[in-house]
Amino acid sequence: SNSEKSKVREQAAQGLVGELAQAFEQQTGLSIDGTFGAVGVMRDKLLAGDACDVLILSKALIEGLVQSGHALASSVCPLGVVQTGVAVVQGQPHGSVDTPEALRLALEQAQAIYCPDPQKATAGIHFYKVLTELGLTQTHADRLRTFPNGITAMRAMASDAVPGAIGCTQVTEIAYVPGVALVGLLPPPYELSTVYTAAVSTQARHPQQAQALIELMSRSDNAGLRRRVGFA
Repeated sequence: SNSEKSKVREQAAQGLVGELAQAFEQQTGLSIDGTFGAVGVMRDKLLAGDACDVLILSKALIEGLVQSGHALASSVCPLGVVQTGVAVVQGQPHGSVDTPEALRLALEQAQAIYCPDPQKATAGIHFYKVLTELGLTQTHADRLRTFPNGITAMRAMASDAVPGAIGCTQVTEIAYVPGVALVGLLPPPYELSTVYTAAVSTQARHPQQAQALIELMSRSDNAGLRRRVGFA
């Protein structure tokens, strides 16, 4: 019935899932109950026994869940590459971040730095390493504002509207949030590209519909949509 829901765990693909929710409901009669968060947290929720039909996590985490018997190997499907970018509040002036020197200068001058969880979120873990390499984790500790995931971080940055604020997370999350603008990608050698991959949980209540959602997201005629929400 339409009251039933296919449970999805993911973060980077939130925009993609949202765009396809109506088509999925028309195709299957199920609505989508999405839990969105840092990939490490989503993995931990699954391992703790939370109900789930579809997983969308980093390739490495999906491979681990296949090995541990929590995801069906036959269902694994890459959705695309998501890059990590730098954002500012929409309309605020900003410099470039296309070289390591430009990135360091932008971060040094930032009055607040917004990012996802540096322990559980792919972009947060990576960005904290970048800050460490740039020698800013101590000098800018009071400016660092961390959140459970990238979308929450970007929403907070947009809402706070701190002059001179800067944020770093995956471009899918920047694209999803009104009020923030992508400045550019993290430059070499600090760039980060993550392959996001979908799979059906071995405990799925609706495995056929779960597979249908994965096929819908990965269809070639939805390639333009995937690019628009931030997948390369």
